[in-house]
Amino acid sequence: MDSNAVLSQVPHSLSAKFEGSFAYLTVRDRLPTILTKVIDTIHRNKNNFFEDYGEEGVEAEKRAIHCLSKLRNELQTDKSVIHLEDTEEDVDTWNSYLEYQQRIQGEQSAVSWFKSPWLYVECYMYRRIQEALCLNPPMREFDVFREGKTQSYMDSLPAITTLCTHTHNLRHTLAHRHTCSPDNTHTQDNTLMEHLFTLLQVSLWGNKCDLSISAGQDNSQKASPLDSLAALRAFILLDESAAVWSCLQGSGVGVRVDFILDNAGFELVTDLLLADFLLASGLANEVHFHGKRFPWFVSDVTARDFHWTISQAASSNHAAVSACGHQWQRYLEEGTWLYHDHAFWTLPHEYCDMGRVAPDLYALLSSSHLLIFKGDLNYRKLVSDRDWPTHTPFKTALRGFSPAPLVSLRTLKANVQVGLREGQGEELTKTTPTWMTSGNYAVIQFHTHHA
Repeated sequence: MDSNAVLSQVPHSLSAKFEGSFAYLTVRDRLPTILTKVIDTIHRNKNNFFEDYGEEGVEAEKRAIHCLSKLRNELQTDKSVIHLEDTEEDVDTWNSYLEYQQRIQGEQSAVSWFKSPWLYVECYMYRRIQEALCLNPPMREFDVFREGKTQSYMDSLPAITTLCTHTHNLRHTLAHRHTCSPDNTHTQDNTLMEHLFTLLQVSLWGNKCDLSISAGQDNSQKASPLDSLAALRAFILLDESAAVWSCLQGSGVGVRVDFILDNAGFELVTDLLLADFLLASGLANEVHFHGKRFPWFVSDVTARDFHWTISQAASSNHAAVSACGHQWQRYLEEGTWLYHDHAFWTLPHEYCDMGRVAPDLYALLSSSHLLIFKGDLNYRKLVSDRDWPTHTPFKTALRGFSPAPLVSLRTLKANVQVGLREGQGEELTKTTPTWMTSGNYAVIQFHTHHA
């Protein structure tokens, strides 16, 4: 199909202007709840700010709460979105994007919380939270979501222990597989493939532990997902794990895999375990992780979360968890694991804009053999958070974004999904009206890169 014809058929953005939609309920109910929790968290830490910074810390706490209370009021009363006023490097980009949205909507309608694209205003809220901290320097490095992310990890320790034991034992098995007879190569490949499929599914279902969708409420993983994989398979609407296997098998030597991370806590551990397996199995030689530069969507991974999680595992009293943590530290020391936090990941743009807005990041991703996009927000940005018919081809919804082969591991928590068979979405809506937003359904969705 002609590219102009495809673009002319791009559907409208999901938005709270559609009353009763999931976007509407999110903006009306969930976002104010998140802001209230942020305000409460800052207030509860008042004494810490005083101990660290004296009266300057107390005044910073008051000013930040004032900024956030004002933001909450703007949101709840559908005020116009305003320009950012801090001095961070991304300010001009954010303010230019607001002007871009205004041009799209037209001067007769102001860009506002309930009238503009949901993806934009939700990202904007988290950037305004960061602004409230940046404008009050004693609080600049304070992570308003850190307590929840830490608690998610701690509450998930039984499941983490089981998974680390599984992967630790698997690593030993893989270390000895080369001693097997060459006649068993086919059997070994099939076994390796099954291990990959298992850990892809573990990483997939780890995505259920999302604190932004639960507005910060406990969403930890209590039981081992290994015991549940067979029962959960029926809820994977699209499973293209075989394409992931073929991609890795056909990439030759020096294979690099990139994870575009989502949530800290339990989900991050499942991602680290998958990455560990990729190196231990020889399916990859290098893994890059991409996180956020500042706290984002409640539970998204920052550099502090990434390194804290690895350190926490290494210091565990459980032998297998500790062994995994120390192995992960060695990967970082050896340079076979690398962490990045490009500014683009906390901008409002859809990923089809990356080549224009962040050509350096696009070039970095283009050097990968496989991009693993984790979670719901990444999926929304991949497909531009628009009201696509569910049978729309994934390639069409990507709108030209294709730096390398990519796979999305996503549990559905927003009403956007593409790539299903004709009629599948309608069938699900009849039987399970909340299938797109409950987090109970999932996809392992692959796109082949064509240079």
